Amino acid sequence: MIETQGSPSVADDTGPAPKRLFIKTYGCQMNVYDSERMADVLRPLGYASTDTAEDADFVILNTCHIREKAAEKVYSELGKLRELKDARTTNSTTARGSSTNSMIIAVAGCVAQAEGEEIMRRQPAVDLVVGPQAYHQLPELLTRTARARGERIGADFAPNAKFDAMTSERIGPRGVKGPTAFLTVQEGCDKFCTFCVVPYTRGAEWSRPVADILTEAGALVERGVREITLLGQNVNAYNGAGPDGDPSTLARLAHALAGIPGLDRLRYTTSHPNDMSADLIAAHGELDVLMPYLHLPVQSGADRILRLMNRKHGPKTYLDVIDRIRAVRPDIAISGDFIVGFPGETDRDFQDTLALVRQVNYASAFSFMYSPRPGTPAAAMATQVPDAVARERLHRLQALLFEQQTAFNASQVGKTLPVLFERKGRSPGQAIGRSPYLQSVHVENGEHLLGQIVAVEIESGTQNSLAGRIIQQKAA
Repeated sequence: MIETQGSPSVADDTGPAPKRLFIKTYGCQMNVYDSERMADVLRPLGYASTDTAEDADFVILNTCHIREKAAEKVYSELGKLRELKDARTTNSTTARGSSTNSMIIAVAGCVAQAEGEEIMRRQPAVDLVVGPQAYHQLPELLTRTARARGERIGADFAPNAKFDAMTSERIGPRGVKGPTAFLTVQEGCDKFCTFCVVPYTRGAEWSRPVADILTEAGALVERGVREITLLGQNVNAYNGAGPDGDPSTLARLAHALAGIPGLDRLRYTTSHPNDMSADLIAAHGELDVLMPYLHLPVQSGADRILRLMNRKHGPKTYLDVIDRIRAVRPDIAISGDFIVGFPGETDRDFQDTLALVRQVNYASAFSFMYSPRPGTPAAAMATQVPDAVARERLHRLQALLFEQQTAFNASQVGKTLPVLFERKGRSPGQAIGRSPYLQSVHVENGEHLLGQIVAVEIESGTQNSLAGRIIQQKAA
């Protein structure tokens, strides 16, 4: 997972003096989606977004608990926010004789769920702690905060209650900006990998009904969205109620979404190898709207380590899935996740991981040193790998993965790709978009094409991006 930061854009339609909201997001795409929805639920209360915490009346840190450093970054950020809050309170008291203009600070997400009491103890400046299944209660919690500080709301709420409270009929349309959007369809995890805290912070697997997803997706398209990424901790385990009341599959959901006029691109993440069903693999060959990109974490190439991780699959099962999906979509780009230095990992185990990487030939991947998370079985394993050994292995793995990613990007040179332009570039007139393979593509003199899908001839490729020239001025 990649740390992302920023505040969702919220339309300033609340009057001449809106209150100011700043949300800083850590972790995965699901946290990005949750941050957008928190902004949505606060918009009717008069909150409009600001780009800095210094300007904010309400600051939310939407946290990730996957790695130790991510959690520590939250505490570091809270220390900075406390200084801002103290200064705001002092200035307000001096000017008005009271401290009514003080900043409100909330911690949301998985760190909030796992370490709520510790957060309140370590940082008295925090007013609210809100678990990932409770952010729809923010308006009510703000009212309580005005009376007394220090309420912790956990994730002991059914996910359906959260989504029921977030319908457009209750809070208005989503405050999306741009032609792409995330849409959560599944939450929680039943896999219980020994290194992971998600089952404890997000709860058991739960899937939204198909009808609700179609309604939200349709509303997004009406607001200009052309590409939707379906999100879930195990998104391909999706089994929400279909139109007939029986459980659907992600493949059937994808077919239903493909029928929405104006929805041109569809992606999904993150998947588990054991849930790559036959109909989902077939859908990649049947649906043009389904992009030729699959993020399928494996974590290790060693069968012994995968058993210690409780992944419930081996390298052979994973490679078989890759072969089957390439058979129906030969041009598909494969992405993955890797953990090195897992407790008990030997040099031979690591060599098995390198061998799997060479066999798959990834278009992109995320790789990390193992980070023990309190309360997980792996954290109590006796054979912890020294950091120096794990770091050296990570460097070797990343060198191979970066080599593969650079080669994949270079292989696109000379090809013509349909690019969905999403935002302005750094240079005047420059535009940046995404290829079907999720590569970043930039062109000159393309700013007028934002929100459009345009044919681009790729002229160069680096490890991280492609550059090209527009060859079709008329948008697709």
